[in-house]
Amino acid sequence: MTQIQLSDAQAVILSAACAREDGMVFPVTANLKGGAVGNVCKSLLKRGLIEEVAATDLNTVWRHDEERGPLTLRATPLAYSTLGITDAPEEQTNSQPGTEAAPEPARRRTGTKQEALIAMLRAEGGATIDEIVTALDWQPHTARGAMSGALKKKLGLKVTSEKVEGRGRVYRLPAV
Repeated sequence: MTQIQLSDAQAVILSAACAREDGMVFPVTANLKGGAVGNVCKSLLKRGLIEEVAATDLNTVWRHDEERGPLTLRATPLAYSTLGITDAPEEQTNSQPGTEAAPEPARRRTGTKQEALIAMLRAEGGATIDEIVTALDWQPHTARGAMSGALKKKLGLKVTSEKVEGRGRVYRLPAV
């Protein structure tokens, strides 16, 4: 059985949905441009990680169906298991059991420098450029580029910075 590979954008949208109490995908908090949100949602739908459900809030409509009316998207139990979340809400779908084998959960690479950077920025004291450079064996411009490009633009994370006496400029990500 093949493994589900998630892009960074897919992982961000899916984890945001799974973090919500109702598991709804919309409103999308990731900062994606153009039709990227639609493309990401289509691929997640195709993989069975999200499902269409009746929309109760017109601000969260994904599409309109002639028979079912306004529809929105919700994370499926497979999404929770794919992300390693054990306290998934009860399945509320009308799917027929035994019709198709569920795909194997995605395996995201672990131990990456991006993952280490995110952990450093989410740590209580945050991290300075010098600390990131030392820990990840990067050049200063690489650390700044990773924060502005990969974290802010690509993943839509909110990196903040402030000057701290004795440390210099400290960068942080809000704790999850």
